[in-house]
Amino acid sequence: MGIRMPRIPHVKKIFQGSSFSTTAVSDVPKGCLAVYVGESQRKRFVVPISYLAEPAFQDLLCQAEEEFGFDHPEGGLTIPCREDVFTDLASSLRRKS
Repeated sequence: MGIRMPRIPHVKKIFQGSSFSTTAVSDVPKGCLAVYVGESQRKRFVVPISYLAEPAFQDLLCQAEEEFGFDHPEGGLTIPCREDVFTDLASSLRRKS
């Protein structure tokens, strides 16, 4: 079963535009993706792809698209929010699943 993302029909384009190094990709477990979070200094998080179906996570992806377009400076998906905001969101999504 695929994940439907009606609010971001071009999410595939976000990931195609990302240039992950093979080292970075190899340490991400199957079913997960790496994201970089932070406003000035960014921290790397590995999250389940199931988060992509969550409206709150999709809002963060929309913010990333508005700020960076499809060219993310870290080479991976960069989410421009405070780290504590992201960890709170990730904790709530983890409790939901």
